[in-house]
Amino acid sequence: MKKEYLIYKLSESVKTTCKIDNDLFVKYNVKRGLRNEDGSGVLVGLTQIGNVVGYERGADGALKAIPGKLYYRGYDIEDIVHGLIRENRFGFEEVAFLMLSGNLPDREELVNFRELINDNMPLEQKTKMNIIDLEGQNIMNTLARCVLEMYNFDPNPDDTSPENLMRQSIQLISRFPAVIAYAYNIYRHSTQGRSLHIRHPNEHLTIAENFLYMLKHGYTQLEARTLDLLLVLQAEHGGGNNSTFTVRVTSSSGTDTYSSIAAGIGSLKGPLHGGANIQVADMFHHLKEHIADWTNVEEIDAYFLQMLNREAYNKTGLIYGIGHAVYTISDPRALLLKELARDLAKEKDREEEFAFLELLEERAIESFYSFKGSRKRVSSNIDFYSGFVYEMIGLPQEIYTPLFAMARIVGWTAHRIEELNFKSKRIIRPAYRNTLELQEYVPIDGR
Repeated sequence: MKKEYLIYKLSESVKTTCKIDNDLFVKYNVKRGLRNEDGSGVLVGLTQIGNVVGYERGADGALKAIPGKLYYRGYDIEDIVHGLIRENRFGFEEVAFLMLSGNLPDREELVNFRELINDNMPLEQKTKMNIIDLEGQNIMNTLARCVLEMYNFDPNPDDTSPENLMRQSIQLISRFPAVIAYAYNIYRHSTQGRSLHIRHPNEHLTIAENFLYMLKHGYTQLEARTLDLLLVLQAEHGGGNNSTFTVRVTSSSGTDTYSSIAAGIGSLKGPLHGGANIQVADMFHHLKEHIADWTNVEEIDAYFLQMLNREAYNKTGLIYGIGHAVYTISDPRALLLKELARDLAKEKDREEEFAFLELLEERAIESFYSFKGSRKRVSSNIDFYSGFVYEMIGLPQEIYTPLFAMARIVGWTAHRIEELNFKSKRIIRPAYRNTLELQEYVPIDGR
């Protein structure tokens, strides 16, 4: 039997071995994707870090849609972002301190924490050379491999004491910007023939400023502040999001920090999670080319209907950036990011595109309602505007998802610390019900 045919035969077997009747999920009361029948998430743990709110339960137990809220350690993300804007300050380091400690820093603590971040940002020479050796087509894979390599440079990689976990967390938060910036510069050199340069981080700059400084030539203050606030908005999203849950699951086994964070990176890379921002950006470019009149509601609605009917764009039947597993009426991150995008569009003279994107958001929601034949509440999510913001800042698509990781490493490390410091630790081990009938073993000569 030829090897190619064997692969084909094995692949064909998947069509039957992976087929499970959907009715069986109801029969056995199995929560697909850890989701209840009403769409709410199955409670699998307790946390004091982040809280994602999109609905409330009435006295009858039914879900009621409410405007979305996101809390970091009990603080409303809207208050945090508007406070930073009002005081004209960079805030990502402040949010990192809040996530790791549970408290907002005072001025002295914030200064010292920023110095600690900057002290840890430069990469060891071995790590820099390793990034060059790991030259690859996907920055997320390079990031994951670099994180795993950091295990070898850590003098105490397997220690899970609070002190060592905090040290490792601060180092990871500090080093992600340099790893991503260097990995992209090497990727650009190998694929586009561009000059290869590696800039050392500047100890007087914030994380957002340093990332832009290491990645490209020149940036405006508005670009840096917008990136900083986007990092703030993506730093944490509760323990139930796919990548954070991955970090908590792996951490519960007692594995080392680097293995756990690499697993989270792998989860975030998926197109149904962190990779969604690239899909929204691609869709927006497609719509700019295929909608003749950017102000014509009828034309936009007709094209969205074609998309939902799998007749246009990539024929998946999806409108990317619309809908969320928890948020219903609104995603607070999308609302805040829209404010930032509006200001940046003015600076970049791209207000016409921004107006088009706003209209697309409105019509996409209405088109979804009409197509589904119900008034189920949906809203745009943060991905709807993040790609456009990255593009205006001058960032390439190859680092859109790595930037998400650069923000979310804050939440990942905070959740790992919490998972490993419960008084009664228990490995996360849910159950699967087997639906296959018992089989009689057949000797090889009788098969």
